Amino acid sequence: MINYRFYPSLLNVFSRYVGGGNLSAQELIDSINRVPTPTTAAQERGISFEEAIVKGTDEARFDPDIVKRVRKLLPRPIVDTQVYCQWQIDDVLFYGYVDLIGKFKAVDLKTTASYQPGRYVHNHQNLYLHALKRKGIKLMEYVITDFQDVYVESYALTHPIDKQLEEIRLFKAFLEEHRSLITDKKIFVNAGEDPSAAR
Repeated sequence: MINYRFYPSLLNVFSRYVGGGNLSAQELIDSINRVPTPTTAAQERGISFEEAIVKGTDEARFDPDIVKRVRKLLPRPIVDTQVYCQWQIDDVLFYGYVDLIGKFKAVDLKTTASYQPGRYVHNHQNLYLHALKRKGIKLMEYVITDFQDVYVESYALTHPIDKQLEEIRLFKAFLEEHRSLITDKKIFVNAGEDPSAAR
């Protein structure tokens, strides 16, 4: 039985909260409730960069060498883009979209102001690997740029996910403790409801 629906960016916010990453309980609750926040210039640049790489939209905005290097790291052929994934973890439906997949690997494009190696080692998007296993995906790769250089982090199905699974358990406890403050009811699955209806 599925009681909850979680997506990776929300779980990553919770991970920051439990890790003491200067985030208040109220800010976390606002994220859960999908309280709109203005798109920052950095977020807008990241979205534009992804469109430039995948669709060729306004690619002249970006350094042609960076664009070329990032494209070289993408799977050939690209089988699909914005691929919906879901995986049941106990009573949780974990779901989301990965940027693109090839025959054997999934790739998520990331932009950042400054990069530290191992940044995505405990990212909840690593769970996409388990959701995509039946499609033959064996590798989750993050192709990252700070617009000066390009970096890659690769994670295989054998990569430990204990920390993410523990955070999912803690997140369920947090939700139950603050249930009266949760206005976005999509996160909870009602009895008899189709859990994948929140797509």
